[in-house]
Amino acid sequence: MTRPEPVFEAPWHAQLFALTVHLNEAGRFDWPDWAARFSTTLARHGLTRELNGGDDYFAAWLETLEGLLAEKGWAEAAAVADMRDAWEAAYLRTPHGDPVTLDG
Repeated sequence: MTRPEPVFEAPWHAQLFALTVHLNEAGRFDWPDWAARFSTTLARHGLTRELNGGDDYFAAWLETLEGLLAEKGWAEAAAVADMRDAWEAAYLRTPHGDPVTLDG
């Protein structure tokens, strides 16, 4: 019997999950370390593992991944913050229903 594929509420949840799994499978970090870090982030936010995988859960997931990447020297915290700000600005200036792009 095959396991069912996870279901995600938003595309970015699936993309973040896939990126994290890819980095783990590429040997960038081991899963027990990831799980411990993620549990710490969830606890700091007052969240539990019983969440349904919504935005709060994946915001904590993203925070954990960004912290891990910064700690390992694979992504500078300032560069990550700049990119996040650029995407937020692009999102806010994009008319509803149009694709969000960074050019412009």
